[in-house]
Amino acid sequence: MQPDALNELDYTRYARWLRRVTGVEHDFAVCDASGALAWTARGDSDIGRWIGERCAAGFAWACVGDGMQRHDADTATLLYMAIHGKSGLLGYLAARVARLAEAPTAWDLLAETFEDIAAGIADDVAAKRELDSMALELSERYEELHLVYAIDKQVQQLEPGADLFQKLLQSWAEHMDADVAAFVKPGENLCVHATNLSAPIHNLDLVLVEMRGDLYRFTHSARAPIVINDVNDPRRAYIFTDLPYKLLCCPVIHDRSVVAILVLANHLTKPDFSNSDRKLGELLANQLSGLSKMYGALAETQKFNEQMANALIEAVEAKDPYTRGHSERVHYIAMQIGEAMQLSTRDTDDLFWGSLLHDVGKIGIPDAVLCKPGRLTRDEFTFIMVHPERSYEILRHIDRLKGAVPGARHHQEKYDGTGYPHGLKGNDIPLNARIIAVADTYDSITSSRAYRAGRSHEVAMAEIKRVAGSQLDPSIIKVFEEVCAAEPEWIARFNIAREAVGVAA
Repeated sequence: MQPDALNELDYTRYARWLRRVTGVEHDFAVCDASGALAWTARGDSDIGRWIGERCAAGFAWACVGDGMQRHDADTATLLYMAIHGKSGLLGYLAARVARLAEAPTAWDLLAETFEDIAAGIADDVAAKRELDSMALELSERYEELHLVYAIDKQVQQLEPGADLFQKLLQSWAEHMDADVAAFVKPGENLCVHATNLSAPIHNLDLVLVEMRGDLYRFTHSARAPIVINDVNDPRRAYIFTDLPYKLLCCPVIHDRSVVAILVLANHLTKPDFSNSDRKLGELLANQLSGLSKMYGALAETQKFNEQMANALIEAVEAKDPYTRGHSERVHYIAMQIGEAMQLSTRDTDDLFWGSLLHDVGKIGIPDAVLCKPGRLTRDEFTFIMVHPERSYEILRHIDRLKGAVPGARHHQEKYDGTGYPHGLKGNDIPLNARIIAVADTYDSITSSRAYRAGRSHEVAMAEIKRVAGSQLDPSIIKVFEEVCAAEPEWIARFNIAREAVGVAA
């Protein structure tokens, strides 16, 4: 409870209580533990000044026993009673009455009522103390919940890796008003940091080096949060080489072992790291522990998925050596288009797998058809037309790839509705399928086949422009043209032929 807490209570009901019980409109006041006026029942009363004068003259609120006390002055008498709470003296009840030689019988009633009022005020103070404590606790819990919510929201939007931690650290540095937030994991040679500088840190590299060294080793041994605010803290000499920053360092623990640390650093001019900051730091460290472990597992799963996808692609391309590398090229070009279109994380992930596995259904096409060097018969082409549905039938059983299936299933649809397998038209064709169609068309033209050599980038672009609006989505072609205008390195890496310099693409 703050020293001026008595000023925050409502005493009007106690004044009404006193008047109703005693039948007298007393010059009634409440003073704090120092004797200063906290409240008076009558707005026109000068009791506060009058008591102040008594105190200046030597009145010290002397109390004999716990009952009502009396102090006689020249012109009036001060009747008062101490208010005691669980933590000790809270203040005094005071009433100024006319100076009489003997106390009237009515004072007995006043004393009894004072006792009841003092008890009521003490209860109010205790209740307010409890409410203030609860409010502070709720405020801290709200801050923690807000931070947890922010973490969960960001995690849903981010991919595994150091970039995840860097973006989360940036958010935490801003949330906690820290100059530097760092995640240090020496076992993986990882030191990711973010800044929210209140003033420049010219030796930031040195600060990060110190975090990776003795600070990590000390925290690893202590297995507990470390807070260093005082510039004279003796630990500075051997933990942080006397660098002039305030520190909050929390261990990140996996399976009872410290595997990393979370560090917040501030200039000495900023407020000390508080106990609340330490709790939030521990919360962040626990979140990082879970995230690090979760994303480690996800990275393993992703690696397994990629290996399985590569095995499927290998099985397809083993049937036709001339199409070897087609899936990877289409995948890479489609992802370049998706990046230029700034697709959402979910759409990008679906495009990743849909473009990589778009031709997996060719596993079911007879080799004689798939590898035929000449023109296909109508029946043979029908076999080819089946492969998108075969891709769908293979991929639809994998929950992880459900969002990728439409891109693979419909990449042979045409923008004018004359494609296959379902004759979808315009924007009814899934967006990822329209992106894959552009990349697939480009690679089909520029890569070599058994019956012809691959044609140039310029020829492919001219053909793609020609079928804009009929076979391919014009808006995606426009994006692809912008990607190619930047002369991406993959044109040379994929050994795509170029025409003479000066020929427009």
